[in-house]
Amino acid sequence: MTKHIFITGGVVSSLGKGLTSASIGMLLESHGLSVRMQKLDPYLNVDPGTMSPFQHGEVYVLNDGSETDLDLGHYERFTNGPLTRNSSWTTGKIYLNVIDRERRGEYQGKTVQVVPHVTNEIKRVIRSLEADDVDVVITEIGGTVGDIEGLPFLEAIRQFSLDAGKENCVYVHLTLVPFLKAARELKTKPTQHSVGQLREIGIQPDFLICRTEQPITREEIDKIALFCNVPSSHVVEERDCELSIYEVPIALADHGFDRLILEQLRLKGRIEPDLSHWYDILQRLKTPEHQVTIAVVGKYAKHRDAYKSVYEALDHAGISNRTKIRIERIPSDRLDRKETQEIIRSADGILLPGGFGERGSEGKIEAIRIARENGIPFFGICLGMQYAVIEFARNVAGLEGANSTEFDTETPYPVITLLPEQTSGEETMNRGQNSPEVRSLKSEANHLLRLGVKPTALREGSRAAGEYGKLEIAERHRHRYEFNPDFRDALGKAGLLIAGTSPDDKLVDVIELPLHPWFVAVQFHPEFCSQPTRAHPLFDGFVAATVSRREKSEPQH
Repeated sequence: MTKHIFITGGVVSSLGKGLTSASIGMLLESHGLSVRMQKLDPYLNVDPGTMSPFQHGEVYVLNDGSETDLDLGHYERFTNGPLTRNSSWTTGKIYLNVIDRERRGEYQGKTVQVVPHVTNEIKRVIRSLEADDVDVVITEIGGTVGDIEGLPFLEAIRQFSLDAGKENCVYVHLTLVPFLKAARELKTKPTQHSVGQLREIGIQPDFLICRTEQPITREEIDKIALFCNVPSSHVVEERDCELSIYEVPIALADHGFDRLILEQLRLKGRIEPDLSHWYDILQRLKTPEHQVTIAVVGKYAKHRDAYKSVYEALDHAGISNRTKIRIERIPSDRLDRKETQEIIRSADGILLPGGFGERGSEGKIEAIRIARENGIPFFGICLGMQYAVIEFARNVAGLEGANSTEFDTETPYPVITLLPEQTSGEETMNRGQNSPEVRSLKSEANHLLRLGVKPTALREGSRAAGEYGKLEIAERHRHRYEFNPDFRDALGKAGLLIAGTSPDDKLVDVIELPLHPWFVAVQFHPEFCSQPTRAHPLFDGFVAATVSRREKSEPQH
């Protein structure tokens, strides 16, 4: 029978529930168990696809095209269980299902209410991940205990233990134990209040994971245990990591948290977890052989979560190359400043991530020009590839005024544009499965985003093919505009290599500059398929190129 772990958070937001959930999943997998991960978010949006990165961070895309919360990126980087649209649910998505059922008459005239109809739907989606080959489902509840939006989810998981049996459910509550510098002591009262709110709802946490900047003493742990009604052994310190987020699973394992979970749920996994690969990651992080600086130029550069997967993928490549990555976050609307351009020129590599909208476009084009003319390794992703095409068209191919029709509908050279919905032999323009929850999100010219995993055929002898080590790949997409095929010949004659296309050769997915030390831009999002134990080939190659540039520039002793 599938067991369930529910993760809640209290006191403040951004405590790291996603990282903690992913770490628990990784530890259970290291004991040989099969794990599935799930996020339930209280906001009313159907999914994060229409939310600003400034508000919500990056939109993380799954293989099936689902647009999800960035915490699902943590799940995939730490664990191996497949994620699908059933791994991400919001209040909006839940209510949409309930209302659709009511309109179809499935409630047979009953008054539809939060309890039991909404809570039953929440319990249904939690059970949707159960299977004969799944040992544990870990469900993270977004938001903070006490938020009015989260009450239906908390009520649903309270009921869940009554349905499934208490021996099959574990409640883990993540809370904050702040350190007051003036008093020079840790304060346990916020944790007591947070647990008190949970108990008022009817949930008694089985475990408390306490985020803290300072070590928690035995006396303080006993105090938390007493007032929160949990055994002292179930109060687990989770101190801020000094080196990397990849220390979190090891820290939990050092406290024996994984064994406590196995005991509580009566799970039979390997007695000793296999964490050798994780210790190797930490050793590589502690003892780098190189250090490089990479400038990430983007519209949302100052918002760390907006390009979360990009930063993580760079770290993974750093681990692979035994290199410490120093990131310079450059807002693209500041590239007109001399000091910013100097930072760009001195960087060992330049990366342009994805995004939407025109703001900062000229700054991004300037950054690409600097990379191209100075032989600085360049990596463009999604919108970054589109800007690379625009820069090349303007400054190399002589197509003055070349642009994307997203930014200039009157451009004389629309090198990036919208294409017909059925351009290639697949359903290229979709949004997930065009399900009811997204049918209203159509945009200009009736186009939808090209979403999810799509195949790409790489050109033999290209740098991309060399990095992947194969000619057929599949990567996740999230974009609407495409390379305009009318300009392939003109740009090709000027020196732009079309290094990857859709299998029918109609959509351009990869471009390169063969005469440049390392200049690759892709229409897809490789950052979504990178893990600390397995760096993505393109990020790996990009960082290796930056290391090579750094070594060549350093004085020889």
